[in-house]
Amino acid sequence: MIDMNIKFFRKNVNMTQEQLAEKLNVTRQTVAKWENGEVMPNISDCISMAQIFQITVDDLVKDMKEEDLVFVAPKGKHLFGIVTVGDRGQIVIPKDARQVFDINSGDKLIILGDEQQGIAIVKADAFESFAKQIIEGFKEKGEL
Repeated sequence: MIDMNIKFFRKNVNMTQEQLAEKLNVTRQTVAKWENGEVMPNISDCISMAQIFQITVDDLVKDMKEEDLVFVAPKGKHLFGIVTVGDRGQIVIPKDARQVFDINSGDKLIILGDEQQGIAIVKADAFESFAKQIIEGFKEKGEL
């Protein structure tokens, strides 16, 4: 469980046992023992590892199958699943995503695109607020 998770997340961030040990102020042998299931890390080390791996402590310690680990996103990042584009270009935003980002029926969304980076969807009122802040900043500097 936690042994497999530590090893997976450490490798996921391209870190050696030695590098993780240095960040946690423990020996490489300690990390190896955690990954081999010989000993368990203390809660303080679990919290530190979660921060290093940019995951939650729950993600670090919960029992998951190896294929499930691939879908653990960094804190604040989400993977809501796959959507299918309809014939007229419509998509259905998954319920979990609508709840996390407070998207409700009737909300206006802005679709932004970058040919290199892809598409982003932003709530229109949040984008408008951000744009106003930018304009005010230019006004304060006398650049607008």
